[in-house]
Amino acid sequence: MAIKRPKGGEAEGGAPKKGDASRLARKAAGRWLSAQREAAGLTQAEIAERVGLRYYTFVSQVEGGYGRVPSEHFESWAKALGHDPQAFAKMLLSFYDPDVFRLLFPGEARSASAG
Repeated sequence: MAIKRPKGGEAEGGAPKKGDASRLARKAAGRWLSAQREAAGLTQAEIAERVGLRYYTFVSQVEGGYGRVPSEHFESWAKALGHDPQAFAKMLLSFYDPDVFRLLFPGEARSASAG
């Protein structure tokens, strides 16, 4: 007898799987990063060049929610986009690791316009 898996990314009992929440957070971060890049008037290739990436496709993957900016590169991405590195890192942390964000910044919520 085959085991049926719940549809729509839900675990038994209807609760979303943790992986689904991470995927949605990466997609939201990607949308935010894409908006920041566009606001700065830069292409994906220009960001890639400014942060020292060999291929712009990594930027595309991050913006599409299929990857994330490695924390050791937060500062270079922030500078490439014209952002304060601390504020940029804080914003990405709110997307990528919301539990740590809540511990470090209790009572703060990510801006509704950010994601």
